[in-house]
Amino acid sequence: MNSRVIVVATVLALFAISFSLFNPQSLFAPPPVPGSKDILPSARILNVTGAVGPESLVFDRDGEGPYTGVADGRILKWEGEERGWTEFAVTSSNRTECVRPFAPELEHVCGRPLGLRFDKKSGDLYIADAYLGLKSVGPTGGLATQLVTEAEGEPLHFTNDMDISEDEDVIYFTDSSTIFQRRQFMLILLSGDKTGRLMKYDKSTKEVTVLLRGLAFPNGVALSKDGSFVVVAETTTCRILRLWLHGPNAGQVDTFAVLPGFPDNVRRNSEGHFWVALHAKGSPFSKWVSSNSWAGKALLKLAFNFKQLHSSFAGGKPHATAIKLSDKGEILEVLEDCEGKILKFISEVEEKDGKLWIASVLMPFIGIYDL
Repeated sequence: MNSRVIVVATVLALFAISFSLFNPQSLFAPPPVPGSKDILPSARILNVTGAVGPESLVFDRDGEGPYTGVADGRILKWEGEERGWTEFAVTSSNRTECVRPFAPELEHVCGRPLGLRFDKKSGDLYIADAYLGLKSVGPTGGLATQLVTEAEGEPLHFTNDMDISEDEDVIYFTDSSTIFQRRQFMLILLSGDKTGRLMKYDKSTKEVTVLLRGLAFPNGVALSKDGSFVVVAETTTCRILRLWLHGPNAGQVDTFAVLPGFPDNVRRNSEGHFWVALHAKGSPFSKWVSSNSWAGKALLKLAFNFKQLHSSFAGGKPHATAIKLSDKGEILEVLEDCEGKILKFISEVEEKDGKLWIASVLMPFIGIYDL
C-alpha cells in the first residue's frame, strides 16, 4: 500500500472514529425519515421464477402484465396465477451462454433491460438496455429492434430509463455514464463521475439530441402530466432535477426535490404525482463519501470488495423506501420496510388500480402493496 493510500485511509478512519464517538450508531445507519410509515412489510410477494432483478414494471395498453426485464436479458410477462411468467421478448440474439439467472460478466452479451415503457398508441414496448442501447419490440414480442446506440458521436455506456411523450412522439432517456457500465455502478457513485446525460429521441426523424450533460448518475425519468417538464433522478446527489420543456421557463433546470437517499426509477401516477424508489436511504457515511470524490476514490484503492462497498452505502441493513412527490416536488408520503423484512433494494414503484407494484434490481421477486 503506497503512502498516499495510507494517508487517505487514515483520514477516513479518523472521520469514522469522530462520528462513532459522537454516536456509535450514526455513521452507517440511515437516519429515520420524518413522517415515514413502516407499512411495506405487509406487501405480498410475487416470485419471478428462475430469474433475478425485475428492475422495471410496466402494463400494456390493455392493462395486461406487468412486464419486467430481468438480469439474464429477457423481458417477462405476468399472465396470471395459472400461466405465471412467460417470456415476451429479448434484447440480444446471442443467447447461447445466457442460461444463469444472474451473471454480471455476461450482461454485455445477453443484454440487461432496465427501464420499460409502452407506447399506448402503437402498442410497442420500448426498452432501455443498459449495454445495448434504446430498443423496441412490437405488441407480440420477440427480438427487440435497435433504435439508438450513440448520441452526438458518443456511444451509450449505461442506458438506464425513459419516458415517452406520445403527443410529441419523442422519448426522453438517460445514459448514466459515458465511462462506466451498469455492473460498475458503485464506481460511478464513488469516483465522482459526472458524465451522465439526458437525451431526446425523435421517433419520426430518428434523431437524438443531448438535452443535459455533466450529470451525476442520471437514472429514472418521468414527464409531468401536462408535459411541461421532465424530471430526472440524479442518484449520486440524492435529488430529482427538473428540466422545463415548455412555457416561460423552457430550457431551464432546477432542483425538483431533495431526497433522504439514492433514487432509482421515477413513475408518475394518474393524479400527476411521482413515485420515487430509493435503492437505499443515505447514511452520513454514504452521503459524505458520495459528495467527496477523493474519499470515494480512496475507498476504491483499498481492499474492499463490491459487496462491502455496497453494504456501506445501504446502511449495512437492506431496506425499502418509496416516496411520493407532488407535481411541485413536495414529499407527500414515505412508505417503508425499515428492516427489510419483505422488500429491499427497490428500483421502481408503479401505481395501478389501487395497488403499488414494487420492483427490485437485485431481488428474485416483486412486491404488491394494497393502498
